[in-house]
Amino acid sequence: GRGVPLIELRTVNGITLHTDSGGWIAFHEPGLMDREVYFAVSGPGYEHVKDGFGFRGVRLATKPGTSATVKVKRTNLAERLYRVTGQGIYRDTTLLGLKAPLPQPNLNAGVLGQDSVQATPYRGKIFWLWGDTNVASYPLGNFQTTAAWSPLPRSQAELGNEGGRPGAGVALDYFTDAKRKDGLRRMVPFKEPGVVWLFGLLTVQDEHGREALLAHFTRRKSLAEQLEHGLVRFDDEAGVFKRIATLDVKESWRYPRGNAVRVKQADGDYFYFAAPFCHTRVPANWRALLDPTRYEALAVDATGMYVWQRDLAPTTQGDEQKLLRDGKLKPDQARYALTDASTGKSVAMHGGSIAWNNYRKKWIFIGVQRGDKDAPSFLGEVWYAEADAVDGPWRKAIKVASHPKYSFYNPRHHPFFDEDAGRTIYFEGTYTHTFSAAPATTPRYDYNQIMYRLDLADERLGVIK
Repeated sequence: GRGVPLIELRTVNGITLHTDSGGWIAFHEPGLMDREVYFAVSGPGYEHVKDGFGFRGVRLATKPGTSATVKVKRTNLAERLYRVTGQGIYRDTTLLGLKAPLPQPNLNAGVLGQDSVQATPYRGKIFWLWGDTNVASYPLGNFQTTAAWSPLPRSQAELGNEGGRPGAGVALDYFTDAKRKDGLRRMVPFKEPGVVWLFGLLTVQDEHGREALLAHFTRRKSLAEQLEHGLVRFDDEAGVFKRIATLDVKESWRYPRGNAVRVKQADGDYFYFAAPFCHTRVPANWRALLDPTRYEALAVDATGMYVWQRDLAPTTQGDEQKLLRDGKLKPDQARYALTDASTGKSVAMHGGSIAWNNYRKKWIFIGVQRGDKDAPSFLGEVWYAEADAVDGPWRKAIKVASHPKYSFYNPRHHPFFDEDAGRTIYFEGTYTHTFSAAPATTPRYDYNQIMYRLDLADERLGVIK
């Protein structure tokens, strides 16, 4: 009964429309009004029933002022909810004169597209940041990180309605700069050239006991060439991140990376970094975070055993697969031998996040698959897995969302949005034609974040036990 975003309707002569985040399409096409019109219906993770000729679509009477409901069946386990960023999130809802659940439903701070989200609670709100940002005024937008605030979700009892809950949308309050033509603040305003990305976003008490917001930065000439990297801290007064440490450019793992998760252990708290699995960590204190020698990697040592140590680089899933093929690691010692729970086929991961889940009483993983030739997409298949420990071993996985011929990379589960004692979780990722086989981009949706919801009580997830 809920409107589904990103469903495509296409006429016989190729007019293509996509539902907005409310599931609406406002149709007004001169020459095709007041008649019966056929619309082919499709959309990633959802399908319409076939007719006798095998077509999936509907014939609708296009009388102005009327509406029609088209039902689709969800084939994904995860439910697509809304687009988080970009222009026209509730375009058709607005055109139809309906109420949208966001204060700025169609253009917020001039943002048209955003890549790779990081988010964490900080000082009573949620702090969000993204990589490169597209703007309306020119193809080149903000490449020095964009950020925003949003309120923490409130309880249903407090609200009495859906507004303010993660199922309804994220009301982003962007950091802006009136002196810039595009109006967006450069959150890492380095004078040196190059794009600047932040990952491993986390909060920790500094040496004076104050809450600090830290991240790893990389300043790059291109996707392949790094110019500089290190650590930055958010300056609350200036409203930007400032460099606090620069690392050796050859340092490849001793720093916050991917998605950070804090873990309480018998010997103290640690930050683990999912990239996509947690094979690096550091004690969760200010001094350790700034000291590369305190970082540890989970690696296979000379005896063929996984150990946490400080000298060897982490053993990745790709490294592990080679060790298994060469007979240098026993199958029962593998940490990342993730397989499809239904077929037993190996699943190689590209990016993801890991968090403790109170409902399943497990560490849960949301990640995107890397380049399987038999998969519907190169970087668009999203998987769910569970483990007893944050560092695995990870064994079985089940696909929860698919984006055929499109990318949905750097997915991020937001534990601060978990509902129903962890039974309901929310995750988002970057929906883009980049690295995909898409013949064309999806208007408004391309290069933006899309939010999904997953019910962990779904009986289909039982196969991973």
